[in-house]
Amino acid sequence: MSKYHFNDIEAKWQEYWAKNQTFKAENQSDKPKYYVLDMFPYPSGAGLHVGHPLGYIASDIYARYKRHKGFNVLHPQGYDSFGLPAEQYAIQTGQHPRKTTDENIARYRQQLDQIGFSFDWSREVRTSDPEYYKWTQWIFIQLFESWYDRSEDKARPISELISLFTSEGNTNVDAACDDNVALFSAEQWNDFSEEEKHQILLQYRLTYLAETEVNWCPQLGTVLANDEIVNGVSERGGYPVVRKKMKQWSMRITAYAQRLLDGLETIDWPQPLKDSQTNWIGRSKGASVRFKVLPPAPSSGGGDGYRLTGDPKIIKMLLEKAKEMRKNPTAAEQKLWEALRNKQLGAKFRRQHPVYKFIVDFVCLEKKLIVEVDGDIHNFQLEEDELRTLTLSEKKGFKVIR
Repeated sequence: MSKYHFNDIEAKWQEYWAKNQTFKAENQSDKPKYYVLDMFPYPSGAGLHVGHPLGYIASDIYARYKRHKGFNVLHPQGYDSFGLPAEQYAIQTGQHPRKTTDENIARYRQQLDQIGFSFDWSREVRTSDPEYYKWTQWIFIQLFESWYDRSEDKARPISELISLFTSEGNTNVDAACDDNVALFSAEQWNDFSEEEKHQILLQYRLTYLAETEVNWCPQLGTVLANDEIVNGVSERGGYPVVRKKMKQWSMRITAYAQRLLDGLETIDWPQPLKDSQTNWIGRSKGASVRFKVLPPAPSSGGGDGYRLTGDPKIIKMLLEKAKEMRKNPTAAEQKLWEALRNKQLGAKFRRQHPVYKFIVDFVCLEKKLIVEVDGDIHNFQLEEDELRTLTLSEKKGFKVIR
């Protein structure tokens, strides 16, 4: 029996595959399309590890199977060569990351070819290639120049939001935005400085600057995700990680929570993976319950009993009144609001906000603090103010300052 000279035979056919582009997916084909995608590896200096072929062999078997079944199979490969790992490796070796990345990719390509994978190398991508990451930058710009319209359940250009502010203010805008956005009229918007407008728009943009608590690694000089930390140190390098507040770019991804959940129902993924995605999105569910409210008991004086705002009509009226009060604040309210809005207090205040059965002038829910203003509005309702203060402090635990 003749020997199987695998070195010669495999080298021969690998050369043939490369020369004839055997596994190239045709752009124009009558065959049905099929897409098999592997996760792109980071090209480290150590070369492939056992986990790479473990996954790639399975997907390659499936790609070959679909080709034999008559499909036009797109099975590309590439390299996740951009970012912290490449930067850290360059620092450790004292070489420019372009040089080390190109050398590592050449080693990976050699090893992948020797295994005999049926990749379509005409579609190779490298995340460190400017022709690739320019699209990452483009996506960021699209997000920055967009806001999320809840009424239409989609993103819209920020220029359209500016037009709304210019013509009618933000009172009727139903948008995904920061919690502490103040209401303003079109006249107020047009009077704002360019810097004030810029800061307001940041509260609506899909990408925005925010000061949040992050995992900071001083040695790596970057913020790390939770899954990049093991026992309090960075997974890469084993450096200490600390929690600290930093200003960084964030995405208003919660605006898409329901759409992401709905999308999970349309994809053919294992249920445990869908469950993990559902839990990661973390949308809370609740219930709306309607109770029948009995008529108030007669007062001791024989007249109508005292009514709070359980009546939906009264609630609606008060909310409309609150909106009007936001537009036309008293001098005292305006002065206080400017102070609360412009000073970095470390807590969010809400203006004309419903608490329990009342609408208060200013409230900080985190600190359970209510600030009432002795402006013109309160001159005609002293008794109601006293009752409100008593109820909110004794029943709800708020500290009321008037």
